[in-house]
Amino acid sequence: MRIYLVLILLLGQVGVTWAQTQPIVGTVRDAETQLPLVGASIKLKGTQQGTVSNARGYFELSGTLPSTVIVSMVGYESQEIKVSDKTPLALTLRSVSTELNQLVVSASRIEESSLTSPITIEKMDARAIQQAPAATLFESLNNLKGVDMVTSGLTLRQINTRGFNNVGNSRFMQLTDGVDNQSAGLGFAAGSFFGVSDLDVESIELIPGAASALYGPTAFNGLLMTTTKNPFDYQGLTIQQKVGVNHVNDPAGGGAKPFFETALRYAHAFSNRLAFKVNASYLKGTDWYATDYSDIDRNTPPGERGTANPGRNGLNIYGDEVAATLPGIGRVSRTGYFEKDVTTYDVYSIKTNAALHYRISNSLEAIYQINLNQGTANFTSSSRNMLRDFRFTQQRLELKGTNFFVRAYSVAENSQNSYNTRSLGQFINRTWVRDLNGNVVPVNQADATWFERYGAAYRGAVGGVVGQNHEVARAFADQGRVQPGTPAFEREKEKYTQLYGLQGAGVFSLCKMYHAEGLYDFTPYFRVVSIQAGGNVRYYDMQTNGTLLDDKENRVRVPEYGAFVQASRALLREKLKITLSGRFDKNQNFAGNFTPRASAVYTVQENHHFRASYQTGFRNPTVVDQFIKLNVGPLILLGGAPSNSAGLNAYENSFTAASVGTFGGAFGQETATGTPFPEAVAKHKDKLVKSKVPYIRPEQMRAFEVGYKGVLRNRILLDASYYYGSYTNFLINQVVIRPNSASVTLPDGSINPAAAQEILSTATRQTFQLYTNASDQVSTHGASAGLTALLAGGYRLGANATWAQFNILDANPNNVPAFNTPRWKTNVTFSNARLTNHIGFSLAWHWQEAFLWYGTFTENLPGEVPAYSLIDAQISYKLPKLKSMLKLGASNLGNNYVVQAYGSPAIGGLYYLSVTFDDLLR
Repeated sequence: MRIYLVLILLLGQVGVTWAQTQPIVGTVRDAETQLPLVGASIKLKGTQQGTVSNARGYFELSGTLPSTVIVSMVGYESQEIKVSDKTPLALTLRSVSTELNQLVVSASRIEESSLTSPITIEKMDARAIQQAPAATLFESLNNLKGVDMVTSGLTLRQINTRGFNNVGNSRFMQLTDGVDNQSAGLGFAAGSFFGVSDLDVESIELIPGAASALYGPTAFNGLLMTTTKNPFDYQGLTIQQKVGVNHVNDPAGGGAKPFFETALRYAHAFSNRLAFKVNASYLKGTDWYATDYSDIDRNTPPGERGTANPGRNGLNIYGDEVAATLPGIGRVSRTGYFEKDVTTYDVYSIKTNAALHYRISNSLEAIYQINLNQGTANFTSSSRNMLRDFRFTQQRLELKGTNFFVRAYSVAENSQNSYNTRSLGQFINRTWVRDLNGNVVPVNQADATWFERYGAAYRGAVGGVVGQNHEVARAFADQGRVQPGTPAFEREKEKYTQLYGLQGAGVFSLCKMYHAEGLYDFTPYFRVVSIQAGGNVRYYDMQTNGTLLDDKENRVRVPEYGAFVQASRALLREKLKITLSGRFDKNQNFAGNFTPRASAVYTVQENHHFRASYQTGFRNPTVVDQFIKLNVGPLILLGGAPSNSAGLNAYENSFTAASVGTFGGAFGQETATGTPFPEAVAKHKDKLVKSKVPYIRPEQMRAFEVGYKGVLRNRILLDASYYYGSYTNFLINQVVIRPNSASVTLPDGSINPAAAQEILSTATRQTFQLYTNASDQVSTHGASAGLTALLAGGYRLGANATWAQFNILDANPNNVPAFNTPRWKTNVTFSNARLTNHIGFSLAWHWQEAFLWYGTFTENLPGEVPAYSLIDAQISYKLPKLKSMLKLGASNLGNNYVVQAYGSPAIGGLYYLSVTFDDLLR
């Protein structure tokens, strides 16, 4: 709040001067067809003032006379017109390849041509988003080159670039109007789950690869920047209704399910000074089903896994992770519940947004914005989680000039109804178990009692029960089992979803994040060099009430800050542009980190540009990685910040788990021969190895990239690039065992016998899973190429391909995250927004190669993500008199049920019809 008050005081100090304004009106038409152009941008040069043309091509804005008006539109040649009187303007724009040379901001944090961007960048504007053959904006991103899409559910999709993909991707940054969509508690931006209504999106820019030199630690793998529509420029009412169906011929059964989404946007400018906008969307449908019941039990040989395996651990079955080895019988697991029994497939998403814009002068604008999101989504992490009624709130206050901005925002989450489905299955399983006398036992005895019943039945020790039969033994052990769908099951389900921490499956988080930043472009003050500088401070305020962090009494708060400077200069008669950037970041728990970037763009001739860059990136461990302190029974999960483990001696005074196993085995064999206890310990104690686990620190990467981007014959855009990246300090977990003794070694460096003795008893030792880093180094390299062709008659053809390769070098596979990225993927799009005056269409084809997926959900047991091919399609029909457009479309037209991450649901076709009423009440 202090940041907000400072900005408000700044606003109060800014003088307001207004010259007399005059209305500037006119129309914009296509020079060839003379048809009105809707959505053309009209701005007063050198100011923040502007508007867009309506369905009749008409526009109106106020300005001082004389003025210069800039008129632009994607696919048309921009114009600058001097206006000296009130005469209405009759403007015509010629169709050219400006679609192939868009303006971008995110690559250098200043506006520049996409052709001369120093790094690879992709952009979609409002027209491309509207015409995309996708039911939602986020789906359409799959057609951008280099993008990897992971769908956890209908309301939750994640994207990534350049490898090390994950369903919860904390290495990829998502910004909306400069606000980070990261959830402090989850530790990552939850993709399509949070954000703004699709109707309010003006453009999206994507940077594949590290952007840490300009954006800080979160932009390790890439950046997605969404810009919404300014209410001064985009006024009026837009209403959209979408209805559809999914689960058509779903192999999991259940029949087709309805899907609908209602959205509206209204913006109005009261004058040249004040404008506001409101947005709201509500999506509801039936989530995709996760029904892969493959046996992934690590302790069963692959050839013996399957439905007949007594120790089966089904992938999307929860509760059967609890297993034991019974003497004379072998490994047996408890009977679990299917995901459909313990989750909710009725999902929804509410996205609301309101913003107030005040123009202090022609070149200075103040903005207050609030985004409220709430929804339900199934999410895959180390377990499958039901994010139920998860609420996400963002507030932003910004002061923006022509060459600077100052911005402050807050991000808050409210998770009190979410829960872990795997834990829920285990807890319900402990509520109904009976002993051999038929009495229900306490929950803390349930698992042991169930295995006792199973063993007795299998050995034939139960009257009337046939022995030596696993199916019969399981049926006997399951007597009294709470059945899904019954009142008893629903009662226990509701009970344990409302209990948090070790007492239940509930997920509690009221975590917050505060951020303030600013940027100033000093270029106007220098003749030969362009200079920008900026900085930020960020503050995490965690509240999990002791369910995840040790914050029930002492709140966890983490500050960090960063600053960057960037300088560029054109040489060799403007043919060579050199840009140098450097950023310094400091988190309270880590040493300062410097991330430089250097790039060069050489223009061979007009519209032909070669680029080369050296980029660095780093990623701070999430706050949970640093401060988790959770006793889960067999071990304590312990975050890697030094202050988090103070007094526990886990990092400083422990043995490696592997050496404890070796020592315990040798000791057991020795005592079996009659050797006395102290002698056996003394003989084998030196097999113990003191652990050397470092405290957690940021991940690091370096990358080199070369590329070419050019326009041929004013109609064909070519973009190709190659990159090589090197990575170190990947975040890993390491298990250690700490004895009670103050030191595990003697002054001479040998193992302390007292510590060795304590390791042999669970009563005098403690096991920890520590968060740390691996020193192993790995590398990646890859290439991408894209072609965009503007054909005769308004047809547009796009094609791209991406190749990615992971090189593990000499690294231990256990010390690096999984690459989880297909080697090859391709996209082809074909469209015509104006096939006739009323009809438009677009088609998109996506294909990717099969690859192995490793994740914590499967205990890093690999599972294949099969190759798949998808076709998306839409056809639109415009009704100008009704200011509306009908759109009939299909995502995954062929209804191929595909999986994008092992253990996540199978995604089929979504067929929809939408009607959009635009330019109302204007």
